[in-house]
Amino acid sequence: MVRVGFRMVLDSQPDMTVVAEAPNGRDAVDAVLRAAPGQAPDVALMDIRMPVLDGVAATSEIVAGSDTRVLILTTFDLDEYVYSALQAGASGFLLKDAGPTELLAAIRAVASGDSVVAPSATRRLLERFVPTLPTAQSGGDTKKRLEALTDREREVLTLVGQGLNNTEIAETLFLGGATVKTHIGHILAKLELRDRVHMVVFAYDAGLVHPRG
Repeated sequence: MVRVGFRMVLDSQPDMTVVAEAPNGRDAVDAVLRAAPGQAPDVALMDIRMPVLDGVAATSEIVAGSDTRVLILTTFDLDEYVYSALQAGASGFLLKDAGPTELLAAIRAVASGDSVVAPSATRRLLERFVPTLPTAQSGGDTKKRLEALTDREREVLTLVGQGLNNTEIAETLFLGGATVKTHIGHILAKLELRDRVHMVVFAYDAGLVHPRG
Protein backbone atom coordinates (compact mmCIF):
# COMPACT_ATOMS: atom_id res chain seq x y z
CA MET A 1 0.00 0.00 0.00
CA VAL A 2 2.84 2.39 0.84
CA ARG A 3 4.57 1.67 -2.47
CA VAL A 4 1.33 2.22 -4.37
CA GLY A 5 0.94 5.59 -2.70
CA PHE A 6 4.49 6.61 -3.51
CA ARG A 7 4.10 5.48 -7.11
CA MET A 8 0.95 7.54 -7.61
CA VAL A 9 2.71 10.65 -6.32
CA LEU A 10 5.87 10.13 -8.37
CA ASP A 11 4.21 9.14 -11.62
CA SER A 12 2.08 12.29 -11.47
CA GLN A 13 5.22 14.38 -11.97
CA PRO A 14 6.30 15.28 -15.51
CA ASP A 15 9.98 14.83 -14.65
CA MET A 16 9.67 11.50 -12.80
CA THR A 17 8.97 7.92 -13.82
CA VAL A 18 8.85 4.91 -11.54
CA VAL A 19 10.86 2.21 -13.31
CA ALA A 20 10.60 -0.55 -10.71
CA GLU A 21 9.19 -1.59 -7.35
CA ALA A 22 10.62 -4.12 -4.91
CA PRO A 23 9.16 -5.79 -1.80
CA ASN A 24 12.57 -6.51 -0.29
CA GLY A 25 16.19 -5.38 -0.41
CA ARG A 26 17.44 -8.18 -2.66
CA ASP A 27 14.86 -7.45 -5.33
CA ALA A 28 15.71 -3.75 -5.08
CA VAL A 29 19.39 -4.43 -5.70
CA ASP A 30 18.58 -6.72 -8.62
CA ALA A 31 16.25 -4.14 -10.16
CA VAL A 32 19.02 -1.55 -10.16
CA LEU A 33 22.03 -3.67 -11.09
CA ARG A 34 20.25 -5.65 -13.81
CA ALA A 35 18.83 -2.59 -15.54
CA ALA A 36 19.84 -2.14 -19.17
CA PRO A 37 22.73 0.27 -19.83
CA GLY A 38 21.53 3.81 -19.32
CA GLN A 39 18.24 2.62 -17.82
CA ALA A 40 19.22 2.36 -14.15
CA PRO A 41 17.18 4.68 -11.90
CA ASP A 42 18.68 8.01 -10.87
CA VAL A 43 17.31 7.61 -7.34
CA ALA A 44 16.23 4.61 -5.28
CA LEU A 45 13.87 5.12 -2.33
CA MET A 46 15.02 2.64 0.29
CA ASP A 47 13.44 1.42 3.50
CA ILE A 48 15.69 0.25 6.33
CA ARG A 49 13.85 -2.76 7.67
CA MET A 50 12.99 -5.18 4.91
CA PRO A 51 12.93 -8.97 4.48
CA VAL A 52 15.65 -10.97 2.71
CA LEU A 53 18.13 -8.07 2.64
CA ASP A 54 17.94 -4.98 4.85
CA GLY A 55 18.23 -1.44 3.56
CA VAL A 56 21.79 -0.89 4.76
CA ALA A 57 23.16 -3.90 2.89
CA ALA A 58 21.03 -3.11 -0.15
CA THR A 59 22.25 0.49 -0.19
CA SER A 60 25.87 -0.65 -0.02
CA GLU A 61 25.43 -2.98 -3.00
CA ILE A 62 23.57 -0.40 -5.08
CA VAL A 63 26.10 2.36 -4.45
CA ALA A 64 29.02 0.04 -5.13
CA GLY A 65 27.58 -1.31 -8.36
CA SER A 66 25.87 1.65 -9.98
CA ASP A 67 25.50 5.42 -10.19
CA THR A 68 22.06 5.26 -8.59
CA ARG A 69 21.76 7.47 -5.52
CA VAL A 70 19.86 6.19 -2.50
CA LEU A 71 17.36 8.14 -0.40
CA ILE A 72 16.52 6.42 2.88
CA LEU A 73 12.95 6.66 4.16
CA THR A 74 12.97 6.13 7.89
CA THR A 75 11.70 7.14 11.32
CA PHE A 76 14.27 9.14 13.31
CA ASP A 77 13.14 7.77 16.67
CA LEU A 78 13.58 4.10 15.83
CA ASP A 79 16.11 3.50 13.09
CA GLU A 80 19.58 3.56 14.62
CA TYR A 81 20.63 2.00 11.32
CA VAL A 82 20.42 5.38 9.60
CA TYR A 83 24.04 6.15 10.48
CA SER A 84 25.14 2.82 9.00
CA ALA A 85 23.09 3.52 5.88
CA LEU A 86 24.87 6.84 5.40
CA GLN A 87 28.21 5.10 5.80
CA ALA A 88 27.05 2.56 3.22
CA GLY A 89 26.59 5.38 0.72
CA ALA A 90 23.05 6.71 1.11
CA SER A 91 22.71 10.31 -0.02
CA GLY A 92 20.17 11.33 2.58
CA PHE A 93 17.19 10.37 4.64
CA LEU A 94 13.59 11.44 5.00
CA LEU A 95 10.77 10.69 7.40
CA LYS A 96 8.29 8.15 6.09
CA ASP A 97 5.41 10.46 6.92
CA ALA A 98 6.84 13.31 4.84
CA GLY A 99 4.24 14.98 2.65
CA PRO A 100 4.28 14.72 -1.15
CA THR A 101 5.88 18.13 -1.61
CA GLU A 102 8.73 17.31 0.76
CA LEU A 103 9.24 13.87 -0.78
CA LEU A 104 9.39 15.22 -4.33
CA ALA A 105 11.79 17.99 -3.33
CA ALA A 106 14.03 15.44 -1.60
CA ILE A 107 14.14 13.17 -4.64
CA ARG A 108 15.03 16.07 -6.92
CA ALA A 109 17.73 17.23 -4.50
CA VAL A 110 19.32 13.79 -4.33
CA ALA A 111 19.11 13.39 -8.11
CA SER A 112 20.99 16.66 -8.53
CA GLY A 113 23.76 15.57 -6.17
CA ASP A 114 22.64 17.34 -3.01
CA SER A 115 21.71 15.96 0.39
CA VAL A 116 18.10 16.17 1.48
CA VAL A 117 18.41 17.34 5.07
CA ALA A 118 19.80 20.52 6.55
CA PRO A 119 23.25 20.09 8.11
CA SER A 120 21.84 20.94 11.55
CA ALA A 121 19.25 18.16 11.24
CA THR A 122 21.99 15.76 10.18
CA ARG A 123 24.05 16.75 13.20
CA ARG A 124 21.15 16.25 15.61
CA LEU A 125 20.42 12.82 14.19
CA LEU A 126 24.04 11.72 14.46
CA GLU A 127 24.33 13.11 17.98
CA ARG A 128 21.38 10.95 18.95
CA PHE A 129 22.68 7.74 17.41
CA VAL A 130 26.49 7.92 17.55
CA PRO A 131 26.58 7.18 21.31
CA THR A 132 24.83 3.84 20.60
CA LEU A 133 27.48 2.85 18.09
CA PRO A 134 31.16 1.89 18.52
CA THR A 135 33.26 4.95 19.29
CA ALA A 136 34.48 6.57 16.09
CA GLN A 137 38.23 6.44 15.83
CA SER A 138 40.51 8.02 13.31
CA GLY A 139 42.01 4.91 11.73
CA GLY A 140 45.01 4.82 9.43
CA ASP A 141 43.01 5.31 6.24
CA THR A 142 41.02 8.18 7.70
CA LYS A 143 44.17 9.92 8.96
CA LYS A 144 45.82 9.52 5.57
CA ARG A 145 42.80 11.02 3.83
CA LEU A 146 42.75 13.92 6.28
CA GLU A 147 46.37 14.71 5.46
CA ALA A 148 45.28 15.57 1.93
CA LEU A 149 43.33 18.56 3.26
CA THR A 150 44.76 22.00 3.90
CA ASP A 151 44.32 23.52 7.35
CA ARG A 152 41.52 25.71 6.02
CA GLU A 153 39.76 22.77 4.40
CA ARG A 154 39.95 20.87 7.67
CA GLU A 155 38.39 23.86 9.44
CA VAL A 156 35.57 23.93 6.90
CA LEU A 157 35.01 20.16 7.25
CA THR A 158 34.82 20.50 11.04
CA LEU A 159 32.25 23.27 10.80
CA VAL A 160 30.17 21.27 8.33
CA GLY A 161 30.26 18.41 10.81
CA GLN A 162 29.06 20.77 13.53
CA GLY A 163 26.00 21.58 11.45
CA LEU A 164 26.88 25.01 10.10
CA ASN A 165 25.58 26.01 6.69
CA ASN A 166 27.69 27.82 4.11
CA THR A 167 26.69 31.28 5.29
CA GLU A 168 27.52 30.46 8.89
CA ILE A 169 30.86 28.96 7.87
CA ALA A 170 31.68 32.08 5.87
CA GLU A 171 30.89 34.30 8.85
CA THR A 172 32.87 32.12 11.27
CA LEU A 173 35.98 31.99 9.09
CA PHE A 174 35.59 35.47 7.59
CA LEU A 175 35.37 34.06 4.08
CA GLY A 176 33.20 34.79 1.08
CA GLY A 177 30.36 32.45 0.24
CA ALA A 178 31.95 31.48 -3.08
CA THR A 179 35.19 30.62 -1.28
CA VAL A 180 33.35 28.32 1.12
CA LYS A 181 31.71 26.53 -1.81
CA THR A 182 35.12 26.11 -3.42
CA HIS A 183 36.57 24.63 -0.24
CA ILE A 184 33.65 22.21 0.06
CA GLY A 185 34.13 21.12 -3.53
CA HIS A 186 37.82 20.46 -2.86
CA ILE A 187 36.99 18.50 0.30
CA LEU A 188 34.47 16.31 -1.51
CA ALA A 189 36.98 15.60 -4.27
CA LYS A 190 39.98 14.94 -2.03
CA LEU A 191 38.10 12.70 0.39
CA GLU A 192 36.09 11.05 -2.39
CA LEU A 193 32.80 11.80 -0.64
CA ARG A 194 29.44 11.86 -2.40
CA ASP A 195 27.84 14.88 -0.77
CA ARG A 196 27.52 17.06 2.33
CA VAL A 197 25.84 14.34 4.38
CA HIS A 198 28.91 12.18 3.99
CA MET A 199 31.12 15.09 4.99
CA VAL A 200 29.30 15.06 8.32
CA VAL A 201 29.71 11.30 8.69
CA PHE A 202 33.42 11.56 7.85
CA ALA A 203 33.89 14.38 10.38
CA TYR A 204 32.44 12.15 13.10
CA ASP A 205 34.48 9.13 12.01
CA ALA A 206 37.66 11.19 11.97
CA GLY A 207 37.05 12.52 15.46
CA LEU A 208 36.79 16.14 14.27
CA VAL A 209 33.31 16.37 15.77
CA HIS A 210 31.96 14.61 18.84
CA PRO A 211 28.36 13.94 19.85
CA ARG A 212 27.05 15.92 22.76
CA GLY A 213 26.76 13.96 25.95
